[in-house]
Amino acid sequence: MSRFAWAAALFLAAAPAARAAEAPAPTQAVGVDVFSSSDADDTRVSKVGVNLDWRYLGEGEYQGLRLERAIFRPLGQAATRDMRVYYRFAGELGDWRAKGQAGTDGATVLGALNLQKPGRLNPELFLEREIVETPRGVREGVYYTFAGGAFDVPLGERDNLTFVGAVQDFTGRNVRLHARANYVHVLQPDWGLSAQLRTRYFHSTEPREFDYFSPRDFTQVLPTLQIRRRQAGWRYVVAAGLGAQRQTGGGWHQARSLSAQVITPPVGKVWSLDAAFAYSNTPVGAGYTYDYRQLNVSLRRRF
Repeated sequence: MSRFAWAAALFLAAAPAARAAEAPAPTQAVGVDVFSSSDADDTRVSKVGVNLDWRYLGEGEYQGLRLERAIFRPLGQAATRDMRVYYRFAGELGDWRAKGQAGTDGATVLGALNLQKPGRLNPELFLEREIVETPRGVREGVYYTFAGGAFDVPLGERDNLTFVGAVQDFTGRNVRLHARANYVHVLQPDWGLSAQLRTRYFHSTEPREFDYFSPRDFTQVLPTLQIRRRQAGWRYVVAAGLGAQRQTGGGWHQARSLSAQVITPPVGKVWSLDAAFAYSNTPVGAGYTYDYRQLNVSLRRRF
């Protein structure tokens, strides 16, 4: 395990169980979700998960078990298959809202944890541990542990700044330092239309140690338009960005992103469906040109 792996295991294991609410009677839910991604290097990843929640009061409060089958095909090579099992949870921890999952692929601890405190600054803490989806990552067991925090700085009724700082520790010697800043200006509140300036920077202490994208320094500036709507119980989010990015040893290149999400209202308070699509040309593999696409579809039934 990497330097932070045991800390991640302890942190995930200590994640709060969802606190019982006194008013509504407990319900259960079963869900199936499918994740698929592909890129310009012919790397394909697919994950099929089954969620069995013995307690489900909504997306903000549940407890259950997740079984996941992951298939990795880096650079068009032979498929590697993993079976994962997780304990998943969401609930309250004092003034904080907690959500995440903790489990294993049989080799090391995996999972994610998010803690958020609603309020003016909306502070957030996050932790994630996962495998690196490259040939050496899958073959040799290269993992990362990503931990950090974020907070908002309101600038008025229509303007907001968000700052993010994080540390990403990889198997081996590389430690990546992340900094992000997003500025959001609401152009039309009735439409849910906003103009955003998304900026990110990272620094790798041991560049190009394995075969994942890892220059010493990477910078991206991405002006973005986003629409977020709610209508008759449906929720829509669409965002498109066009900007520039550069890395150590290279000049500025075009940066692009496109994402869309649709969440349906419950059908008869029993069925619900959400789907999300994302595209970007931010490099992840060792190459300099990169197109990345991902699709996530989730279906849930309460009973």
